Amino acid sequence: MERPNYIGLYSAAKFHGASHQQIQRDYIITTKPTLLDISKGAIDLRFFTTANWPEKNILIKKADAGVFKISDPILTALDLIHYQNKLGGLNRMLSVLEELIEEITDSDLKNLLTWYPHKSTLQRFGYLLEDLHPDNNLAEMLFKYIKSVKHYPVLLNPKSSQKPGAVHNRWKVDVNLVLESDI
Repeated sequence: MERPNYIGLYSAAKFHGASHQQIQRDYIITTKPTLLDISKGAIDLRFFTTANWPEKNILIKKADAGVFKISDPILTALDLIHYQNKLGGLNRMLSVLEELIEEITDSDLKNLLTWYPHKSTLQRFGYLLEDLHPDNNLAEMLFKYIKSVKHYPVLLNPKSSQKPGAVHNRWKVDVNLVLESDI
């Protein structure tokens, strides 16, 4: 491809053991300019671009075909939340997020917080983390970080036509979606 890229989203989730359905395409995150998706026979690649290239949280793996880069579990979860409207919505990915959360380590989160630019995605992730795994200590680590930076109310399911209203949780997430896992 001659540009930075990594396997992400549902493809990375499957690699980390967090996939309930057989995915029919592979997802690759790369830098701009945008690439057209490729679909030919058994090959179905969907490209997503990012302006903020990850400084950390990328794993290098070896396979028969060579070396490839893949997002670690926390970056995979945050990418899924960040691109939720392009991937079928949050409810479609809840079961995948639940399983990814079990794979995330404290050091993954610490690494991510040194560079990750999307505070609204971190707020949504914190809210989901607390909702899906209330006993997980990652939520406290993340909240300590969120509290230290300026952040504003956000919608759980971002919609261009809707603005966040009153929030009744510490993450300042306006829950505008009934969470229902597909399992």
